[in-house]
Amino acid sequence: MSKAPRSRSTRAVVIGAGIAGLLAAAAAKDHVDSVEVLEAHELPAKPGPRVGVPQGVHIHFLHAGGAAAIDSLLPFTIDRLLDAGANRVPMTTNMVIYSPEGWYRRWQRTTHFLISASRDLTDFVVRQQLLKDPGVSIRTDTKAVGLLGDRHKVTGVRILAAGHREAVLHADLVIDTSGRSTRMPQWLTELGITGLDEDRIESGLVYASRFYRAPVPTKDWPVVGVNADPRLPQPAGAGGILPIEDDRWHVSLMGAPGGHPTRDPDAFEPFARTLRHPVLADLLRHAEPLTDVSVTHSTANHRYFYERLATWPDGLVALGDSVAAFNPVYAQGISVAAQGAVALRNQLSSGLAPGLARRAQRAVARPVTTAWDLAVGQDILFSTTTGRSPNLADRLLQRYVSRLSRTATGSFHAATALTDVLALQAPPTSLVKPGVLLTALAGPQRPQLDRPPFTQAERTLLNNLNTA
Repeated sequence: MSKAPRSRSTRAVVIGAGIAGLLAAAAAKDHVDSVEVLEAHELPAKPGPRVGVPQGVHIHFLHAGGAAAIDSLLPFTIDRLLDAGANRVPMTTNMVIYSPEGWYRRWQRTTHFLISASRDLTDFVVRQQLLKDPGVSIRTDTKAVGLLGDRHKVTGVRILAAGHREAVLHADLVIDTSGRSTRMPQWLTELGITGLDEDRIESGLVYASRFYRAPVPTKDWPVVGVNADPRLPQPAGAGGILPIEDDRWHVSLMGAPGGHPTRDPDAFEPFARTLRHPVLADLLRHAEPLTDVSVTHSTANHRYFYERLATWPDGLVALGDSVAAFNPVYAQGISVAAQGAVALRNQLSSGLAPGLARRAQRAVARPVTTAWDLAVGQDILFSTTTGRSPNLADRLLQRYVSRLSRTATGSFHAATALTDVLALQAPPTSLVKPGVLLTALAGPQRPQLDRPPFTQAERTLLNNLNTA
């Protein structure tokens, strides 16, 4: 899309060069003359760890809804990811998932997909695609320390550049994508904007992750996961293996208070064996560890309701984890940021007119709300969760979703309805449409599976490992 002629040069400034920041810049680049992304740290010249992304060592994948949004913002990015070794995993055809209600079948009629890759690779490919546009630049070693303007209009940011020199950077649009550590609430207060609502739901879940050399080729190898069951009396535990680039497995294990995984590498696989099914531990027995174990406790769901404020200044938008951060077990963050960036781009198509920022902030909130309802609706069911307890309506909804999930173990229609929502391509309300209600009432059409649904070819590979 070519930039429309303007009477003066316009600029957008994006705070943070993470995925949300890169996609926000992609959303803005065709609607202003230049976009400058501010990043407090150096960026790697090739796929590698990035300072300030502690969750980068834990499993990530792109839901279909997020992948479509990224390709809409930066065409062919998903192709470039696949060229670099990422895997396109058909759902549920190439997934071995043990839900609280049983093993999901691997239906051969594919309706959705996910993209499985390391966070390092995803960051790098998206950044490469963005920087092909000559109107976009990234300024590293630069930290935003405040906003310029007043409660009615933001006109730029105050920055602390290399050498600790403070300066001002004027902009027609400022987009905050600084993540969980955002200072936006404080900056709004400094502008005289108060009354911000926020919510924090903490399950207490702890993540432990490491990379392995896979004992089998990872192309077309399934995602394997064991989900937590909030109905069990012991601390909730879960885990997953993602096949990623360079024939590696990215493995994350999760545990609630009273059953946390640790950094001890000798305890990693034994912890996997404590989950509801030992399939992960059985697979890891044949894999070669490539890294130490990394642990994070930052798994709270935390949301700021900027869209509810009575006053919102022109020239300012928040996006990504700066608006809402989710328990990473649901793998929603990148996809929600991508959908929020698309919402921002759609609002920008009408120009930088007064009221744009408020409309954009409300549009960004819509995909956030969908993901928030999914994440919180699950997390409040765990006995260790703080911040909110399930009410009667929550428990009734959980019973219905549990019945639908059990039906999905033997019903393609039910499995597709659930996947529509989990892939962020339909709102949770779609699960109570008449057709889905009738499917749940009818129950599963096939008997439940009694073991992990590996294909015969996969079992042959695993048997060869056992006899080697």
